[in-house]
Amino acid sequence: MQRIVLGSGSAYRKRLLERLGLEFECLSPDIDETAASGEPPETLVLRLSEAKARAVARRAPDALVIASDQVGATDGRLLGKPGTVERAQQQLRGISGREVRFLTGLCVLDAPSGRLLSGVETCTVHLRELSDAAIRDYVRREQPLDCAGSFKVEGLGIALFRSLELDDPTVLEGLPLIRLVEFLEHFGVAVLQH
Repeated sequence: MQRIVLGSGSAYRKRLLERLGLEFECLSPDIDETAASGEPPETLVLRLSEAKARAVARRAPDALVIASDQVGATDGRLLGKPGTVERAQQQLRGISGREVRFLTGLCVLDAPSGRLLSGVETCTVHLRELSDAAIRDYVRREQPLDCAGSFKVEGLGIALFRSLELDDPTVLEGLPLIRLVEFLEHFGVAVLQH
């Protein structure tokens, strides 16, 4: 079977891919993830997921490379990873009681042939009205500093939501597994037959 490489240093994405029961390794893509001025979120996550896959393919030229990128957007503003407690709290105050679209770009690149499949999956999160105390306590307890939107849906972050609109719950976690299975099967990886 062809070598599979997840182009990510994210423990969250690694855990998600492990759910498919495939043998794979992880390589961090180490690319510049800065958004171009005025770049739409759909374009950004698609460009970055493809750039991550290509960067990893240069180091793993025999592999089938999986890469993804995620961003949240509300009122034309991008919500990236906050990095600090203060920014996480500020980000959550800004989206409290609002609707946020999360976009996850996915790319599967067959390094030997250069063929790739890529796309963008979306979901909409409707957040509850959050008090400053609830925001402070949540950030203290969960430390979502490396998560777009400043929450971890796989943990206590679910308590911040009023509702979700999505086709695949893993879109919000950062690696859309339903679409990934489709892409892998296109490249001859039968996920259910391992």
